[in-house]
Amino acid sequence: MTPLLLSHLLAALVALPLGGYQLFRPTKGDPRHVLLGRVWSGLMLWVAITSYWIRDIRDGEFSLLHILSTVTLVTVTLGVVHARRGNLAAHKGNMRGSWLGLCGAFIGAVAVPDRIIPSFVVTRPLDAALVLVLVVGGTIALIRAGALLTREPVPTR
Repeated sequence: MTPLLLSHLLAALVALPLGGYQLFRPTKGDPRHVLLGRVWSGLMLWVAITSYWIRDIRDGEFSLLHILSTVTLVTVTLGVVHARRGNLAAHKGNMRGSWLGLCGAFIGAVAVPDRIIPSFVVTRPLDAALVLVLVVGGTIALIRAGALLTREPVPTR
């Protein structure tokens, strides 16, 4: 696995639960939401941009997933622009759509048996469990760091 692919995979794996946290937490627009939203947006943009150099599915050619990457670049960027302009309904729609697209890409990545994630889980289950613990732990650490950096109460859930 190349460093680019590894960074793409780890960014996507952290963006998935972090985006869910942002989407489903009851308070929106507070400093923690803004800070974690910036982190999430950066992760999503990294995942989308790096995907253009990952062309394993079609032997060096672009695949349909690259359309999703282009859509993600547009929707995340528009989501940020709309938030900064105060158009919260458009911000919410763009960010929700971006996260749902990430969920769809994740399902696609784990549904095909010869892709990296399913192969890794089957051939190296202990390492896969360790990665899962690290991703979950890293996401929780990001959320707690966001609370500390914005001087808000640390979430207890």
